[in-house]
Amino acid sequence: MSYIVINRVFVNSGYEAEFERRFQQRASEVDKQPGFKAMRVLRPQGNQAPYLVETEWEDQDAFRAWVGSDDFKQAHANPMPAEAFSEGGGLEQFEIVEGTQA
Repeated sequence: MSYIVINRVFVNSGYEAEFERRFQQRASEVDKQPGFKAMRVLRPQGNQAPYLVETEWEDQDAFRAWVGSDDFKQAHANPMPAEAFSEGGGLEQFEIVEGTQA
């Protein structure tokens, strides 16, 4: 079974390219983490929709170990300015019950 974490991030107009660039530059850091399976950064296609940052882990413990790691702290050490984001969104965590892949 897998564990999915989704972070809903409302990015203000004008900051989208920087937000995406930062993920493209640091995506390989999370790849090194034990229990990591996949990451997707999903660009919204409608007004007022958030970006979705989805990560897949072997289990909740693997995700928690990433959040407590020095690599996580380093990846989040230089955040974008507060005005880049709108209120709302947040972290959601799920355990996969059933799924299919092509």
